[in-house]
Amino acid sequence: MSGRSDADQARAASTKPLDAIERDIAANTRAYVVGPYQQRRGAATDANQRSFAARLDEAVGLAAAIDLTVVEPIQVLLTALRPATYLGKGKVEELVERIKIEEIGLVVMDCALSPVQQRNLEKAFGCKVIDRTGLILEIFGRRARTKEGALQVELAHLNYQKSRLVRSWTHLERQRGGFGFLGGPGETQIEADRRIIQERMTKIERDLESVKRTRSLHRASRKRVPYPVVALVGYTNAGKSTLFNRLTSAEVLAQDMLFATLDPTARAIKLPHGARIMLSDTVGFISDLPTQLVAAFRATLEDAIEADVLLHVRDVAHDDTQAQAADVQSILRDLGIDPDDGQRVVEVWNKSDLLDGAERERQLGLSELKPEASRPVLVSALTGDGVARLTDAIETRIAKSRPVYRLTLAPGDGKSLAWLHANGEILEREDAEDGALALTVRLPPEREGAFCARFPEAQRQG
Repeated sequence: MSGRSDADQARAASTKPLDAIERDIAANTRAYVVGPYQQRRGAATDANQRSFAARLDEAVGLAAAIDLTVVEPIQVLLTALRPATYLGKGKVEELVERIKIEEIGLVVMDCALSPVQQRNLEKAFGCKVIDRTGLILEIFGRRARTKEGALQVELAHLNYQKSRLVRSWTHLERQRGGFGFLGGPGETQIEADRRIIQERMTKIERDLESVKRTRSLHRASRKRVPYPVVALVGYTNAGKSTLFNRLTSAEVLAQDMLFATLDPTARAIKLPHGARIMLSDTVGFISDLPTQLVAAFRATLEDAIEADVLLHVRDVAHDDTQAQAADVQSILRDLGIDPDDGQRVVEVWNKSDLLDGAERERQLGLSELKPEASRPVLVSALTGDGVARLTDAIETRIAKSRPVYRLTLAPGDGKSLAWLHANGEILEREDAEDGALALTVRLPPEREGAFCARFPEAQRQG
């Protein structure tokens, strides 16, 4: 007798990790990805000049990030949005037929649906419907690994769920009885569910405060290390993690997948000319990121907000590289960072290996036209091409933002030498025959006052 019993299969399933079970469920779910885009004066682009075809491709990529089996992406051009179903009546009826024929179990709508629209579409389609926000939350839930990341995702998810409790569940008409004589008719199930969600959200917010305090202590200890912080930012899948790995020789998850990195990672590295930096990888940005997620993930971008230098990594081989850059610049402005500050922000034009020879030369020519102070750097994080130019650009900006001094230490002044090692970078050291040390040191701006008080004879360079 071949095959396994139901009990054996159940036992095998129970030993599987949760991620594997979720992947199995997703892989066995046949899905449509519907891109309902409103046309503006007949143009097939959105307000950021991103083509509808590229937007739909991105939505398919998001669905693939949680292993869904996408049967077909469907682009729907709208002249107006319908309050009840977002789509027009004729398009809903057409999709109903196709969903039945293809045995679709999930429809992903690449837009933000109201709770009522989501409920009405589920009723019409006879299957589960999620919008862009729900899909991104699902990805974030799958990817977050640190305690803070997991808590931030759960908080955002509960916030989203809470807004969906408007007549969208089958049991909402039931009531729970009150206690004693004061209970009255009792609270409805919807009120109870809202209360449970609110209690959980309050607990998570308390836990997050504790985690944030720990992170701020870690950040404070990193600040005591006199290394400048360099943060990688950019559109999701622009190649930040591959570049991080290239610069640090680390093995951070780097895949051709949207939102492969969700938790901030930092490494101390030494650049070719001797400067030491703290390099930080961050979560990728994306267009129309749900507002509750911008708030939830602001903490993971704190390294970027406080960084001395930001590397804005762009995928220049992507058709929508300009629109993606506009999205990132918009979010940076929201975070209080000026994306046009050439001293602080370096544009890294990544994936040059995907360009043909003529296009690569054109991109190099375009970068040369920019002023030297804000010149983009064309690189391939995959092959390493251009990375030396990038490290030069980082070192130049660090040198400009941090004061450099020359001083001489008396023979045997080990205490002062230890202080300089702890609070600054020693760029050059010359040992005299009598044991005196001639040093060139670079300092974080916040250490300059203490340094000048301790070494009043030091001379500032440049």
